[in-house]
Amino acid sequence: MQNWDDLRVFLAVARAEGLTGAGAQLKLDPATVGRRVRRLEEAVGAVLFVKSPQGYALTEAGRRLAARAEEAESALARAGEELSGAPDSLTGTIRIGAPDGISNYLLPQVCAAICDANPGLEVQIVAQPRLFNLSRREADMAVTVSPPTGGRLIVEKMTDYHLHLAASTDYLARHPPITRLEDLRHHRLIGYIPDMIFDKELDYLKEMKADRVTLSSNSFSVQFNFVRQGAGVAIVHDFAIPAAGGRVRRILADRLSLRRSFHLVRHGDEARSGRLERFANLLSAGISREVARLEALAGVMGGEAFARSG
Repeated sequence: MQNWDDLRVFLAVARAEGLTGAGAQLKLDPATVGRRVRRLEEAVGAVLFVKSPQGYALTEAGRRLAARAEEAESALARAGEELSGAPDSLTGTIRIGAPDGISNYLLPQVCAAICDANPGLEVQIVAQPRLFNLSRREADMAVTVSPPTGGRLIVEKMTDYHLHLAASTDYLARHPPITRLEDLRHHRLIGYIPDMIFDKELDYLKEMKADRVTLSSNSFSVQFNFVRQGAGVAIVHDFAIPAAGGRVRRILADRLSLRRSFHLVRHGDEARSGRLERFANLLSAGISREVARLEALAGVMGGEAFARSG
């Protein structure tokens, strides 16, 4: 069997599904990556990839080798943890993939606090409104709203959170009162681009008794900035409202209240990684506390049932 370095290159190509992406990750030129793959294929006596216009796809032999290589990768990571000499401290780099709502309004302060207590730790937050492929190691862990059901994954519920209709005080002062859900038809609505909703739990049109929105984005942060600028009414995470400094208020909180959940997802091969387990526990506890704090603050700032403008 070839050395670990060759297997590392092989895994990078498998996850990136191509030489260019793997080379960028490994800081090697694609030609070098290709030579390393061919060398490994010669060593194991099997073709590991099928090349197509879509990229590099694993053969059956490649899939078997990838499973063994990932086991070796996890074992090396665990050995590094055990030999680090600091079992109670988190070190190294951990990458989190998450929707932009939690990435902008919860993860920064929670991860900063974890890093304060663990000076050797580096945290990377990949904020994108989509699902992450942990098998391709796009991230060490991911936050989702709907828990995934397929694959070898560890899924843990972090916390519930709440959403309400909201608008800026400026918008409410300039437009007709909103005293019932039916009044929304006379107001500009803000929401997700319908064909870019990546999770069914983010489709709020039915709850708003609406069939379309006027201003839309695949990013919650863009939607919230529309609201902050007085552009209209949207379904907003309660935990984001305090960021507007009192300029955004909940509307009809007694008529429309949504509850969703955040789930933390890790690859099944990481089940024995004490380092990721410790970080996951700290992250879940921190997110739960921060959601509770910010939602309580949103209730104070936005009123329990703000139903009218003015």
